[in-house]
Amino acid sequence: MYKRIVQPLLFLFDPEKVHYFTFSMIKWLSYLPGIPSLIRALYRQNDPRFEREVFGLKFPNPVGLAAGFDKNAELFKELSNFGFGFIEIGTLTPKAQPGNPKKRLFRLKEDEAIINRMGFNNYGVEDAVKRLKKNTDILIGGNIGKNKVTPNEKAVDDYIYCFHALFDYVDYFVVNVSSPNTPNLRALQDKEPLTKLLSTLNVLNKEKSTPKPILLKIAPDLTNAQLDDIIDIVISTKIDGVIASNTTLSRDGLQSNNKSETGGLSGKPLNHRSTEVIRYLVKMSKNAFPIIGVGGIHSAEDALEKLNAGASLVQLYTGFVYEGPSIVKRILKSL
Repeated sequence: MYKRIVQPLLFLFDPEKVHYFTFSMIKWLSYLPGIPSLIRALYRQNDPRFEREVFGLKFPNPVGLAAGFDKNAELFKELSNFGFGFIEIGTLTPKAQPGNPKKRLFRLKEDEAIINRMGFNNYGVEDAVKRLKKNTDILIGGNIGKNKVTPNEKAVDDYIYCFHALFDYVDYFVVNVSSPNTPNLRALQDKEPLTKLLSTLNVLNKEKSTPKPILLKIAPDLTNAQLDDIIDIVISTKIDGVIASNTTLSRDGLQSNNKSETGGLSGKPLNHRSTEVIRYLVKMSKNAFPIIGVGGIHSAEDALEKLNAGASLVQLYTGFVYEGPSIVKRILKSL
């Protein structure tokens, strides 16, 4: 029903407007008596066989919603009803910021992909905390970044601020230095600044009575030499794992008219490369740390491919947009 009726209808309109409309509809439907229970009955798979223990956390199932969909922690409870084992909110920054000028979100229907240049638009970390305080049972990841106006030399301060603000309200952290839509952000993936950033956060984390897992989200555009550096950094800083991968700047093989838009590409064209990155990290690190696989998962087979490549968990975003909520159930049934 989703791909035959709902998706074609939604795709008639501007992608960003549809995103906010969908948010409003899900929120409104969740207020209607019996609807949340119906959605859970349709999509949620409560089966102990799907449980995974990773980073010391028990995940109800290995399929999560990637960061970027619920940036401001506005809909994590309602979205969990669709069967996700965990929800990653953000990317959040210390101060609210509008992001890049619109139009900044583009569908590539022929390629089953999306290009975005959103630019970390969010209401600020303190605003998200107001809603996260109400969470009681959903496993939440907090994806953190720096404000656009913050120079890279002071970027560590922004990550520290978000770390402290979110610490009591998320289950794990994701350090995002790989978005292509904040000027010079990817320079923080270089060995020296990244080691400094992750070491600083890990020291602060160890000072807590119950430290939280810290993960690094990386770009798929890194060379093997850069991936080798990532392995060294993750091991030397003793963080807990990697998310592979963020969006790509590559436009290889695209057919859609929007292929020349600037920004990060997500969806099917990213599938092969993100899996390659997972496989390389697992092989070269000798499986030294867990990986969350994300990028181009549009089917159960895509998810299984990443899990078989060595990912412990997977996340969806663009596949959720193109395939609809039933994709989570289909993946779980294939495990």
